[in-house]
Amino acid sequence: MRKKILLNSTALLATLTLSLSVLSGCDSAKNSNAAINLGSATAEKPAPATPDLVNTPDLVQHVNPLMGTDSSFELSYGNTYPAIALPWGMNFWTPMTAPMGDGWTYKYDDHKIRGIKQTHQPSPWLNDYGAFSLMAVTGPLKFNQDERASWFSHKAETAKPHHYSVYLADYDVTAEVTPTERAAQFRFTFPKTEQAYLILDAFDKGSKVKILPKQRKIIGYARNNHGGVPANFHNYFVLEFDKDFTVSHSWHDGWKLQPNQLESEGQHVGAIIGFATDKGEQVHVKVASSFISEAQAELNLQREIGNDTFAQTEHKAHQVWQQQLARIEIQQGDLDQIRTFYSSLYRVLLFPRKFYEVDSKQQIVHYSPYNGDVLPGYMFTDNGFWDTFRAVFPFFNLMYPELNGQIMQGLVNTYKESGWLPEWASPGHRGVMIGSNSAINIADAYLKGGRDFDIETLYEATKKNAEVEAGRPVSSVGREGLSYYNSLGYVPYDVGIHENAARTLEYAFADFNLYQLASALGKTEDAAVFQKRSQNYLKLLDPETKWMRGRNKDGSFQSPFNPLKWGDAFTEGNSLHYSWSVFHDIAGLQQAMGGEQVFLNKLNQVFEMPPTFDDSYYGFTIHEIREMQVVNMGNYAHGNQPIQHMIYLYNYAGEPWQAQARLRDVMTKLYSATPDGYSGDEDNGQTSAWYVFSALGFYPVTPGTDQYVLGSPLFEKVKLTLPNGKMLQINAPGNLAKTPYIEALSWQQQTYPHNWLSHKELIQGGQLDFQMSETPNKQRGLATADRPYSMSTANHTAPTTAPAPTTTEKAKP
Repeated sequence: MRKKILLNSTALLATLTLSLSVLSGCDSAKNSNAAINLGSATAEKPAPATPDLVNTPDLVQHVNPLMGTDSSFELSYGNTYPAIALPWGMNFWTPMTAPMGDGWTYKYDDHKIRGIKQTHQPSPWLNDYGAFSLMAVTGPLKFNQDERASWFSHKAETAKPHHYSVYLADYDVTAEVTPTERAAQFRFTFPKTEQAYLILDAFDKGSKVKILPKQRKIIGYARNNHGGVPANFHNYFVLEFDKDFTVSHSWHDGWKLQPNQLESEGQHVGAIIGFATDKGEQVHVKVASSFISEAQAELNLQREIGNDTFAQTEHKAHQVWQQQLARIEIQQGDLDQIRTFYSSLYRVLLFPRKFYEVDSKQQIVHYSPYNGDVLPGYMFTDNGFWDTFRAVFPFFNLMYPELNGQIMQGLVNTYKESGWLPEWASPGHRGVMIGSNSAINIADAYLKGGRDFDIETLYEATKKNAEVEAGRPVSSVGREGLSYYNSLGYVPYDVGIHENAARTLEYAFADFNLYQLASALGKTEDAAVFQKRSQNYLKLLDPETKWMRGRNKDGSFQSPFNPLKWGDAFTEGNSLHYSWSVFHDIAGLQQAMGGEQVFLNKLNQVFEMPPTFDDSYYGFTIHEIREMQVVNMGNYAHGNQPIQHMIYLYNYAGEPWQAQARLRDVMTKLYSATPDGYSGDEDNGQTSAWYVFSALGFYPVTPGTDQYVLGSPLFEKVKLTLPNGKMLQINAPGNLAKTPYIEALSWQQQTYPHNWLSHKELIQGGQLDFQMSETPNKQRGLATADRPYSMSTANHTAPTTAPAPTTTEKAKP
């Protein structure tokens, strides 16, 4: 039975003990005292806004980090792991149910835990780097990862963003961890035994441990990675214990025990310390790491934990999460949906990862994953822009522009250090996925008001992506097939470049953003070039089928053609998914397809047809296909990113009520705060950001413009604390599962007819009042000016200073 809840103004007096100015400040010399005293609360918090925490209920309680963990290679319900971390933290911590090196490090259906590891994994497909783990055992010594694994139950497991606890049944030990950004505290509760051990596994591909009994410490490094690192890559760690060691062993390659040997270095080494414990005795471990040096790891430990107890670190971590989650306060709504919302918001706030540290002079520095040097300034990593340009970065521009400014500064450093912008970084360039989506993130940040970064250098970098093909370090950076795209207007199907049609469509949208950015910067000649290229999507629209189709170098369309064929000309999707990837010119797409009704028919067809597919390109049914097949929504594949904006396109075709009903259907059926809570890969916050935006009632279909497109709000009452401290109140009284339709909408208590909202107006704060209904209002939002922005029509105020767009080019056979 589903429950409704009214979130009352329950006082959290404990929040008064935490300085909000520190929570929202930046790492700098002026914060040096706070940095030492307040540990996890010190890092450069991304926005100065300070929600009213005293009168806000505990929102952290609603987050379930296990959402999406019931996943496997064959079928993803999120492909997540419980990340015990602070927002955008340099290090996460997670229990390991899988062997070292397995990308599915925590699977909900597994029964044993091998340890709790420091992880930097953005996705099971990219895997981990710099990982190491800590495990407790009792009785006869077991340190091999399979032998030491202990049975556990979710009934004796607690997972929250700021705290994880699990009972290791084989050893009668409770293991707990609580995080800071670059450090953590462990607490192990032991039984009475003469044989209590803690095992540090430094993992393979190069590692070192050194036990310092007199200092009660272990130091060392882990070098494991799956690419994207320079030759001198190390993750240096320091562990500080609060109990003397009675046993000190290490092991060497091949799990070879080295009794009483305090140091080991090799391909895969580890350390074992032991002691006698009384029943209920707790052993504490403070852990920190650094990609820079052992000394920096020690500095991170002292700065972020110092003399704090486990409880103090846990409290601070809880308060940091409360501070961020309270930026969006669901004041009234369904309890299960509230849990899903905050569990999703938690995922949005994890990536990209801070890959920088604060040195002894309080200067922000980073180890470069591109050239191996230690350099000044910001660096962020573990992000695939193919996923996150769609909603994650627009969310940052709305709620965390200061953070996004720091990320942009990090992109400047990436370009200076590698010569290219990243498209998938983990921690350096990785050769996966397609597109030129860094340009979209940069343009959207600038066009929405970001000025705290070097836009000229970033513009130079984006222009290089669009003009230079030689010298790319991996296939994902720059533009694969650039010379063809710039000369023919598309990447041909028959020249050996896979996913060619998808590349063309994504390059065209990147060019739209470059057109907008160049116009705003006064670069009129460049703007004209990019404006013309942004229409290249028309080159691939097949006049016969009205679907996007691969095209050969000689101008002919690829044949035979099956719009249900996944892969091949497309990326993790088929033509029915990618034909909507014209984010900037839906009106032009409609015209080219044959008009509004044809467009609507094709939208409807995606939902109304059975989930048939052609997987011949892959030779087996990949998990993205299976996730589409099993949810009973036809060929709508919400579990993967290319089609996630598609439902909003009904707003461009005179039937916004269809968007409202279908969006509500997806939110209620495909999301829940449970281990199977997603319908596919979560992917660095993107699938979660879709939910967060959609639950608020609007979505950024077209980054690079000022607009959000209307959907169907999920809650009755929501308050957003904006970065400037102003409030945006969203009201939908009486909003229920049976009322997905917008009967009327008011903005600032004035009737609002449009199916789009202005970023410029929203960030000034105000009040949105939705009147929801069980039946669609088929008269609202039908005027031309009510439709969201399309480049071809520009039928209302343009979102930037860009010149008026030219007429669209007709598709040619």
